[in-house]
Amino acid sequence: MSNRVVNLLVPIISIFLGLLVGAIVMLLSGYDPIQGYIALWEGIFGDAYALGETIRQISPYILAGLAVAFAFRTGLFNIGVEGQLIVGWFAAAYVGMAVELPKIIHLPLALLAAAAAGAIWGFIPGILKAKLHVHEVIVTIMMNYIALHVVNALIKAVSDGGYKTATIHKTASLRSEFLSNLTDFSTLHYGILVALAMVVVMWFILEKTKTGYELKSVGFNAHASQYAGMNVSKNIVLSMVISGVFAGLGGAMEALGTFGYMASRGGFTGIGFDGIAVALLGANTPLGVIFGASLFGSLKYGAGNMPNAAGVPVEIVSIVIALIIFFVASGYIIRVILSRLSKKKEAK
Repeated sequence: MSNRVVNLLVPIISIFLGLLVGAIVMLLSGYDPIQGYIALWEGIFGDAYALGETIRQISPYILAGLAVAFAFRTGLFNIGVEGQLIVGWFAAAYVGMAVELPKIIHLPLALLAAAAAGAIWGFIPGILKAKLHVHEVIVTIMMNYIALHVVNALIKAVSDGGYKTATIHKTASLRSEFLSNLTDFSTLHYGILVALAMVVVMWFILEKTKTGYELKSVGFNAHASQYAGMNVSKNIVLSMVISGVFAGLGGAMEALGTFGYMASRGGFTGIGFDGIAVALLGANTPLGVIFGASLFGSLKYGAGNMPNAAGVPVEIVSIVIALIIFFVASGYIIRVILSRLSKKKEAK
């Protein structure tokens, strides 16, 4: 059995096992798993509105997954995607509401502001890692909390003591009457196109450019890369900056599309942390991230239909997601089993 087939089978088997064990959990908790999963399915694909909301939910997950996956592919563990997403959300919301410009200028400017904010938030742990050898995991975790409280303070400052920014101008909005009407007045917006464009950008950078080759090389072996003449410090910083750009754009999806403003938060959005699981499920590949984000976005939105339609609490879906992550993380065991089954088949 080829590695490509194994790489494809591991996440599929993980999802199946997650759903299976999730069904057992429902059964032991006194709920009907068949009705629960039917309600989940209908919550995702039941009608045009549900489908629109599901696709809308997927957009920031794709970008958060790309942010984590890009750092992983270059040998770094960016747990700061949540903070980078939050500062990107604020930057996009602020530019969207603070100035009035033609849409052809205003929307790209708001997106660039989100990307720049995320890049700056990624640059800090990147430079500390490159110059002072401070582990990026520690710094990025701390940066998440700094982002949360700094942004809350900024929201208060720009809203004259209020709890949320003003609504963005229509010229900065990703919303679309066409998509809304097509999906029975859902909040689906053009952010999904931005997210898919970034998938292509990540693939192009990593697979088709000299910079991408160097970034991957430094990730595989920094000492060998330095010996080969590559600037390791520059590539570490660049990796974190690009990762931050993807995360910042994830925040722009919420600011310019879903909500149209940013409110003070008592806690994290969770999207950045889920991006770790999305990247893991997608094997840190651009195409795989689309798959992982689609699964997570669908489960997150579809879960809302389970309490009403089947009486199953949404916490059960969180358990199913956790189980899927567990089985993906245990992919080595699944790989060993598949390898042994393949050898037995060949022996026969």
